Amino acid sequence: MSRLIRFAINTYQRFFKSQRLYPRCKYFPCCSDYTLLAVAEYGILRGLLKSAWRILRCNPFAKGGVDLP
Repeated sequence: MSRLIRFAINTYQRFFKSQRLYPRCKYFPCCSDYTLLAVAEYGILRGLLKSAWRILRCNPFAKGGVDLP
């Protein structure tokens, strides 16, 4: 299952994530890289939950900065 998630995220990064938009991300690492790190470190369920929380925190009022899983 984690292979499927990694494959889906890598496919998104390769084909859909615009390189022009990448530097605009408020957080480091960007959300897709954060998801890969969180799933690798915490497992599928907890990693995806941490990733969902990260995406919910990404809004115009967020400070941003370094946010490691």
